[in-house]
Amino acid sequence: MTEKHATQSRSVTKAVVPAAGLGTRFLPATKAMPKEMLPIVDKPAIQYVVEEAASAGLGDVLIITGRNKDNLLNHFDSVPELEYSLERKGDEGKLDKVRESSEVAEVHFLRQGQPLGLGHAVGRARCHVGDESFAVLLGDDLIDPRDPLLDRMIAEHDARGATVIALMEVPRESVHLYGCASVEETDDPDVVRITGLVEKPSAEEAPSNLAIIGRYVLRPEIFDVIDELPPGRGGEIQLTDGLNHLAEGKGEGPVYGVVFRGRRYDTGDRADWIKANVLLGVDHDELGEEISDWIVDFADRLREQRSEG
Repeated sequence: MTEKHATQSRSVTKAVVPAAGLGTRFLPATKAMPKEMLPIVDKPAIQYVVEEAASAGLGDVLIITGRNKDNLLNHFDSVPELEYSLERKGDEGKLDKVRESSEVAEVHFLRQGQPLGLGHAVGRARCHVGDESFAVLLGDDLIDPRDPLLDRMIAEHDARGATVIALMEVPRESVHLYGCASVEETDDPDVVRITGLVEKPSAEEAPSNLAIIGRYVLRPEIFDVIDELPPGRGGEIQLTDGLNHLAEGKGEGPVYGVVFRGRRYDTGDRADWIKANVLLGVDHDELGEEISDWIVDFADRLREQRSEG
């Protein structure tokens, strides 16, 4: 935990990371390995998410898992045999990397039980979160650590007593891939009042081009809302439906959106997962120069092939 967060009282201290999905878009790679363990350069995607939570002062992280996700538990556990071997070899660099995942935060695990949707997964966190506001970070969405988002969302939550959702501007033709927000402007161009939410609308039906991305700061009232939700799209309990209930003024607090304009990587999509590896790879302390040189050379060869074809 950074010195800043250690010395300030935090209104939000817990994070929930739903990670119970089957990862079918990555089959056969995810047949025996959780999609959250797919590496981005040299760390699994789930570690980036937990590190983001810890950097925002959320040192208590609950990961909602499903069946065949034991690798997640093992990754955030200590491995004394491996650490001892690295110590004997004097390999302090690798030893530090191995210890990072087990020391980054206090990580807890809870099984969802049945794959009944994101809303159901978040609802399962009630026994851990209790009557507190908390953050939700989706494991498929990576936010570049150079573009912090959660700190801003927590600040808006505190200032407005509001549920806060991360939004991102997307092309109209891509709106159908996301939940979409109906909004009212505020004095801050990067903060909007959300008046309604629609799950994956068509471009014609979308109220705006502001899409929900996988970061939320939720008031505890969301649990009661989820408990009363009927199955929605796909026969699942949709978190978007619960948030729409609050946005329509049926809860105790308002709903606001923070418009994120930084770097985000959708690691739930195969092409974007590859792009994330490239984009974060070129900035890697050890590998960046080699990868950058190779990319430049490969781009030149690809241009030649296309011009000849």
